[in-house]
This record gives sequence, C-alpha cells and structure tokens, in this order.
Amino acid sequence: MSLHKKTIFTGAATALITPFTKGMLDYEALGALIERQIESGIDAILVAGTTGEGSTLSMEEHRDLVAYAKDRIKGRVPLLAGCGSNATDRAVKLARYACEAGADALLAVTPYYNKASDRGLILHFQTIAEAASCPVILYSVPSRTGVKLTMTHYRVLAEHENIVGMKEASGDLELVEALCAECGDDLDVYSGNDHQTVAVYKLGGSGVISVCSNILPKEMAELCRLCKAGEYRAASQRQRALLPQMNGLFREVNPIPVKYVAAMKGLCAAEYRLPLCPPSADTARFLQGLFY
Repeated sequence: MSLHKKTIFTGAATALITPFTKGMLDYEALGALIERQIESGIDAILVAGTTGEGSTLSMEEHRDLVAYAKDRIKGRVPLLAGCGSNATDRAVKLARYACEAGADALLAVTPYYNKASDRGLILHFQTIAEAASCPVILYSVPSRTGVKLTMTHYRVLAEHENIVGMKEASGDLELVEALCAECGDDLDVYSGNDHQTVAVYKLGGSGVISVCSNILPKEMAELCRLCKAGEYRAASQRQRALLPQMNGLFREVNPIPVKYVAAMKGLCAAEYRLPLCPPSADTARFLQGLFY
C-alpha cells in the first residue's frame, strides 16, 4: 500500500465486461452486472478497460459508460475507467472525459503499435497524469501491446504526484518484486493476472484487477481477503482450486470467453464488436463444461 499517495483500493477489482445489444450499450444489463459485483463483495470496478472492449468505444460511449457506472455505483466502491490509446492526445481526451464523468481513478495502458522509446513512454504517461484531475494507475501488458514497462520507467513515473499505482500483467514476478521493493512507497501494485494474485500479494502488492471476478466475484474477493489477512496457505489453496476457471477464461483472447460465460449465465448478450467475435464451437463446448 502506498505510503505517500492516495490508495484507490485494495483487494479485488473487476475489469468489467461491457454489454451490448444491437450494437449499442446495454445499460439494463450493465446495471445488473454492477449490482451483482457489489453485492458479491468486490472492492472496485473498472469500466472501459481491455475486458470492457474499451478500444472499440466512441468518445461519447466512453463518457456515457463512465457516467452511468458512477451514478449506479453511488460511491459504494471506487470506480476506475480505462483511458488507454496509442495516441497520447486521444488518451488525454479520454482521461478528461472519464474524470469529468466521475471516475475515481484512471487505468492507462502502454501505447500499443507505435512501440515508443523509453522517453516517449515516460512522456506519454506524464502527459496523461498532468491532464487528469483524478489519479492514474499505469498498466503494462506486453502480450497485447508489444511494450513492457521496466524499472527504468517505474522509477521516473513513481515520482509523479498523480501516478498512484501499477497494474502489472507482464507475468514477470522478479520485476514485481523489484517494483514493490523500490517504488512501493509511491505506487500500489496490482496483479493483472488472476493466477498470480497470491504471488503478487506476497511480494508486497495490493490486489488484483481481475477478469475471473466477472463470473466469480465472491470467490476472487474472498481470495484477496485471505491474502490481506496474511493467510497465504489458505489463499494458495483457494487460488489453485480456481485455476481451471482462470485459465479457461483465456482459452481464446480476452474478453471472448468471459463474455460468452456471462451470456451463458444470463447476465448479458454474447455480443461483441469486431474484430472480436463469438468463440469457436470447441471453446464454447469447453466453457459450458467448465462452468456448468
């Protein structure tokens, strides 16, 4: 937990799927999803992230999604909003929209495709943080973006007053350990991989931003409560029991499986925006067997 900056949340945050119907945002389903998460004890909710197909949303949809979520949550848990883009100017506009709509914090991913230099990466995040009126959590997911943040970046970015946390999805636990040890006073560190939740906690992390909790919010919230209590043996056993579901939700690229399972459970329609599409027949059968 950061000692010098505001901690947005500890525990399990759900990277919420975005329900669509006939090509439009499905606010009725979204409201029900939010209520289910809060009633299940989740610690925070992220909208318009990777799992929420944020890169396919228009500026207006992004703003309206955040505003609706803020109004529905009514302060019961913190609201995070994705503002990622490979164009810094667009990321800044998304950040401003999200802050104006009521987000408690932003999640800003490394700029993809452009593959910026070290200086460019630092300038990208500093520019977003300067423009935003709410705190920023950085997001490193090199499997998607082709860019990995390193301690060279973290040491500089941790000095910015408005950069308060880090979602680490590189899978590099040695990096997480160094990050917690060197920058833990200024950055709260969250796992970006469900299956590494316990390991990140043990290294000094503050929680997880989860895909699995879309389907199993109570289980992920309880897993984090065990970690916060220092009951790592029980937490490790709980995580191992959840591994089939955690891994199954990545049988195809996220969020294809998780939205399909949510639709199986009647939580939303299995509607995606291209280039995402419904899962293959084999994956659909696999998920049906895993979650029923």
